[in-house]
Amino acid sequence: MQSVADSLARLRTLAESEVVARLARAFEAAGFELALVGGPVRDALLGRAVHDLDLTTDARPDDILKIVSPLAEATWDVGRAFGTIAARVGGESVEITTYRADSYDGETRKPTVEFGDSLEGDLVRRDFTVNALALRVPEIALVDPSGGVDDLISRLLRTPIEASVSFGDDPLRMLRAARFAAQLGFEVSSETMDAMSGMRQSLDIVSAERIRDELVKLLSSDTPRPGLELLVHTGLADIVLPELPALQLEIDAEHRHKDVYEHSLTVLDQAIGYEHSRHPGTAPDLTLRLAALLHDIGKPATRKLEPGGAVSFYNHDLVGARLARKRLKALRFDNSTIDDVARLIELHLRFFGYSGGEWTDSAVRRYVRDAGDQLERLHILTRSDVTTRNKRKADRLAFAYDDLEARIAQLQEQEEIDAIRPDLNGEEVMRLLGLAPGPEVGRAMKFLLELRLDDGPLGREEAERRLREWWAAQSA
Repeated sequence: MQSVADSLARLRTLAESEVVARLARAFEAAGFELALVGGPVRDALLGRAVHDLDLTTDARPDDILKIVSPLAEATWDVGRAFGTIAARVGGESVEITTYRADSYDGETRKPTVEFGDSLEGDLVRRDFTVNALALRVPEIALVDPSGGVDDLISRLLRTPIEASVSFGDDPLRMLRAARFAAQLGFEVSSETMDAMSGMRQSLDIVSAERIRDELVKLLSSDTPRPGLELLVHTGLADIVLPELPALQLEIDAEHRHKDVYEHSLTVLDQAIGYEHSRHPGTAPDLTLRLAALLHDIGKPATRKLEPGGAVSFYNHDLVGARLARKRLKALRFDNSTIDDVARLIELHLRFFGYSGGEWTDSAVRRYVRDAGDQLERLHILTRSDVTTRNKRKADRLAFAYDDLEARIAQLQEQEEIDAIRPDLNGEEVMRLLGLAPGPEVGRAMKFLLELRLDDGPLGREEAERRLREWWAAQSA
């Protein structure tokens, strides 16, 4: 955390920013309270960038809309039933919510929405003390009823009320603890961690979509590993992502192999590192990160203890791709993400047949064709999958992949390999062979594609000659 003087200066700068100041004056003129709350206050105190502005007030939704509309370029009231009005003011996104005093039935995550009358009452119902901070405006007064500032200084996550009560109200908060631990680099208090372990089964009432969204936020952080480790340690991963703790395979004295769980987390770390170095400033690549985390989930089901102490995992790439599809589908990921992650897992071992540099141009073309639009991600995943401590072996694999990427680049330049297609199209094939649309045309196109992959561009005349020869052989 910054020095006290720096923190106070950042709070004042936030409170006096044009958008906040305009809103503060408008609510004060209408006779209502207004305060910045949660993330913006926390991040200002930590010296982190402040993005969207969250505010809270004693005004009811209709009053909020009446006050904000004259100041806003646009407003949205889709959250009106929960007391929230969203708007774009001065080019910035803001959400203003009426003080809440909700109650929960313990059977669903949906609260009985009740509006409150005090800022302090609103704050103590929030998830963690470091988010239960508010900055009253325009007077610029920090409100901290639960010791959130002390926890920021201690880098500690704990709930404003008893953890079991807080998580009983909303079990999703347990996943949020893992996400904030990763995003902020904070420790979780022992009481909070004990409650997470003891109440993990209560996540059964949380929708798959909500769980997915929290996992996405966790994986999108710069350092998701601590949050994932927390999920495994508390048993929450057994509920939301059981394939991850399943990677903790027993290792006996005779049959030794790499710790698959630790290896997978390291691959994720390295993939994020490559992602940042190759594509600095871009949004987190969720597909790549999911593939890195899940690339070896087929190993528990395929592990075989071999004579002499060896351990094998034959076909764990194919099994892992199927398991990833099943899990991501259960978590309601979109079909495109599911397909891409499964494809990367299915292909992640392909390179290791190249490590001696013996691939033909045909094999390189097939590698590119099979990867399709996932080629760049496959490059990163494959490099990240090297976690050996043997420097000579690591260097050899790195040099081999450098060579493969160089060959791919050379072939792309020579042949426009990104758009590999047969030298003749379907209409030309039908005209040349006198065929109507049907399976024979598909077989002919497949033959031409194989020629293209094996021999590169042939040109029209040569392609026609070889097609006629092939077709004559088929008819013989």
